[in-house]
Amino acid sequence: MGFMEKFRLQGKVALVTGAGRNLGKAIALSLAEAGAEVVVASRTLSEIRVAEQEIRGKGQKALAIPMDVTELSQVERTIQKIVSEFGRIDILVNNAATRSFKSILEISEAEWRSVIDTNLTGAFFCCKAVGPYMIRQGGGRIINISSRIGLQGMTNRAAYCASKGGLVQLTRALALEWAPYNILVNSVAPGLMKTPETSKILREGRASEIPLKRAGEPEEIAPLVVYLASEACTYMTGEVILIDGGWAVQ
Repeated sequence: MGFMEKFRLQGKVALVTGAGRNLGKAIALSLAEAGAEVVVASRTLSEIRVAEQEIRGKGQKALAIPMDVTELSQVERTIQKIVSEFGRIDILVNNAATRSFKSILEISEAEWRSVIDTNLTGAFFCCKAVGPYMIRQGGGRIINISSRIGLQGMTNRAAYCASKGGLVQLTRALALEWAPYNILVNSVAPGLMKTPETSKILREGRASEIPLKRAGEPEEIAPLVVYLASEACTYMTGEVILIDGGWAVQ
């Protein structure tokens, strides 16, 4: 296999959660451009329908499945449907996330549980559901989308920091458990990204704190996910890769 061919994903089947917009959609489209057949999942069917059509427009097979990652039964049905439709599942990208910009004293129990359940427990459910299939087929790739503040912390982000920090440790634990089965588990930790949800932060000038003096674009994260999903990456597992414009090294 030639060097560039190792980055191709022909014959691979990928599931991307939270794939209807922003980073999840960019990842799904990039996986498709690399040759993968992609299942896009989200609670919002209208958004993943658009992503599904864009992937098909690139000549790749795609399937939109509405799914709430906080419901294990829905996750299990989705994985069963993928295997029934495509015959296998090779790549899981745990991207579904929600957030709360409140302090510990302000955040409610319901808001705390929503963030933890979506960002951390949802990823656990997806890993638990795909694990048996990946083990039987002789391997797979899991990429967990964490965050810079899952490693460093930030005020008024306690729930989000805790959930993303937990995702980092889930990545490391699973990498050890599933290394004997050739399942590589890694995490990507983006910094400040340019999305509708971060528009207020960007208006406040927070991007000036970043050495590159700008927020990242979702399309700048996606190629790293493609690498981690590809045969170009065969000896890396349990790693957390920051991609934040140099913010963390100051």
